[in-house]
Amino acid sequence: MRIAIATDAWFPQINGVVTTLSRTADALREGGDTVQLLTPSEHPTIALPSYKEIRLALAPYRRLADRLDGFVPDAIHIATEGPIGWAARRYCRRRGLPFTTAYHTQFPRYVRLRAPIPETATYAWLRRFHAPARRTLVPTPSMRQELADWGFRGLSLWPRGVDTELFHPAAATALDVPGPIQLYAGRVAREKNLEAFLAVDTPGTKVVVGDGPDREALARDYPDAVFTGYRRGRDLAATVATADVFVFPSRTDTFGLTMLEAMACGVPVAAYPVTGPRDVVTEGVTGALDEDLGAAMARARGLDGADCRAVAEGHTWSACAARLRSQLAPISRVPMPAAEPA
Repeated sequence: MRIAIATDAWFPQINGVVTTLSRTADALREGGDTVQLLTPSEHPTIALPSYKEIRLALAPYRRLADRLDGFVPDAIHIATEGPIGWAARRYCRRRGLPFTTAYHTQFPRYVRLRAPIPETATYAWLRRFHAPARRTLVPTPSMRQELADWGFRGLSLWPRGVDTELFHPAAATALDVPGPIQLYAGRVAREKNLEAFLAVDTPGTKVVVGDGPDREALARDYPDAVFTGYRRGRDLAATVATADVFVFPSRTDTFGLTMLEAMACGVPVAAYPVTGPRDVVTEGVTGALDEDLGAAMARARGLDGADCRAVAEGHTWSACAARLRSQLAPISRVPMPAAEPA
């Protein structure tokens, strides 16, 4: 099958969307499919205001259309709602081609944190984007229900995977800091609610792995915490595996792939009981969920890492890729008439 995947999130960004799409594409190729990724790397870009690590494609439609015309895909999946996503949507609508979309990011909440734009307005914009799709893929049952409550239709589950060969307990190498080690890994940005983690009065050391627009301010405000910057591959896995508890303070994530990575390392998770964590973490087995994050951290530290590892082993990228493939909308070689202008 020839599969085109359009995404605004791509390398050098380091986040769950990029990891999901790159690993899914690899697994599809290993299964015999041909995958064409349509990303900002093929276009002139501009930095997203207030978030320089994210680059947005400028006027990508013509080049993207040429790429798709040359590729002749059997299915088109649109992963994000940025310029690349809108260009791919326009391409499909103009030609009457079916397509699928995915909901990876809680844009309404992220936008509200940075600008006085009501969530209702952003959700309306997102409903318009996803409405023509054959189905919109979401990572968890909680996310599916939340979007259904906002009026989204055609929602279908697409769970995530984890590389259990890279992330495993034996990867641990000592961090030269007092224990217990409470660790966060991911973007260092306002929407991740890191202050809730850093402000908890707890023994040991708090470690923040990653980078982002708020790192400098948080490092200044919380000098006792250790900020490592980005770590990748085996270095990242070794750092995560050293932790006694993985802390996931975000209230705005659709899934939280880093929680699965921590569990694969045998590290229990502490988080709030919100969308994302409540679908990934099993209370008392792989972590603890509590509105008191400090209480969740204390409970999680006492759990058996072997149970965390066992659960993570049930989430493979090959299964994730197979699920995506089964949800795609095949393109007929006789195009359907467009329902409306793009």
